[in-house]
Amino acid sequence: MNKTVNPIPEGFHSVTAYLTVKDAAQAIEFYKRAFGAQERFRMTLPDGKSIGHAEITIGDSIVMLADEFPGCSQSPQALQGTSVGLVIYLSDVDGAFQRALDAGATVKQPLENKFYGDRAGTVLDPFGHQWSLMMHIEDVEPEELQRRMKAEFEKMSGKKNG
Repeated sequence: MNKTVNPIPEGFHSVTAYLTVKDAAQAIEFYKRAFGAQERFRMTLPDGKSIGHAEITIGDSIVMLADEFPGCSQSPQALQGTSVGLVIYLSDVDGAFQRALDAGATVKQPLENKFYGDRAGTVLDPFGHQWSLMMHIEDVEPEELQRRMKAEFEKMSGKKNG
């Protein structure tokens, strides 16, 4: 077979998130309820329970996920935290934030208008992953963005930074 294939499969972007979770089947159902995900593909391991690989779409993006496998990949629960966050841009961030909470997510950062021009909040899903839900509400010029960032950090630290 000498058929030419696209090096980036149809529907994928240059960067794709791959989540390791404890109970991928439950995670897929959560992502459907919380973020309107659609399941694209699922490979179940021979044990009939564990998911070796699955793909979901959220908006126009594909997210891959699988069950954790000790010695190979671990979930945020096994690691006792995560340093990775995922961002979803939406046209109705308030509704999406509430749906995520209703589906079982917890608030990490409340939904609010941010200095950088987005309305945003962050939730922690039941599987230990952080999701920032955002809606762009204002275009901010770089100089103004810098000024606002300085003011925000001064407010957070309670003092003026030179």
